[in-house]
Amino acid sequence: MAEVTLQGEIRNIKGKKVNTLRRQGKIPGIFYLHGEKNLSIAIPEKSIVKLINSTETNIINLKLDDGTEQKCILKAWQLDPVTDRPIHIDLQGIKLDEKITIDVPVVLTGGIPQGVKDGGMLQHIIHKLKISCLPKDIPQHIEINVENLLINQSIHVKDLQTGNYTILENENTTIVAVLPPLVEKAAAEVAPVTEEVTEPEVVAKGKKAAEGEEEEKSE
Repeated sequence: MAEVTLQGEIRNIKGKKVNTLRRQGKIPGIFYLHGEKNLSIAIPEKSIVKLINSTETNIINLKLDDGTEQKCILKAWQLDPVTDRPIHIDLQGIKLDEKITIDVPVVLTGGIPQGVKDGGMLQHIIHKLKISCLPKDIPQHIEINVENLLINQSIHVKDLQTGNYTILENENTTIVAVLPPLVEKAAAEVAPVTEEVTEPEVVAKGKKAAEGEEEEKSE
């Protein structure tokens, strides 16, 4: 389990005034730990962006400007709907002897699945799994080998071998699958329609017309 250090400060600015902090490149947030008072904090935006974009789970060593240090995890964050920049974070304090619930990234290994080589399409459905474990047992990510996955095959939660953690998702949840290729349906063959050409009336009319002409001549 990787550990990263995060510098922060106790935040006295609250309410709408926190926009001042954001303009200074700081993100307002809350540190909380059950049984203790919540702390209003501010963290440099650059540090938060790195954590949000990380493909690994990290334990954070939070160093505050009052000289205290706290072990925590990045539990939640809010993004601006327009700029997609972080505007608030929640840091959950942890105790080394207590289990916590955390989302861990799923990483696919093994290169291109055999089913994809055969023309199928890889569908990675679940990118994070919720687990429960002690802080020391938090995996940076959960690896799934898809090398031998064939067309119409999939991997579910129940197929995973877990370490010192418990996956809290439904065991039948599909994580990754190889779908069959899209095949265009052949156009249905339409048998040519043949119509018999009959001209009984035309022939009859032509005959009558000819007979009429002969009658006129004989008169």
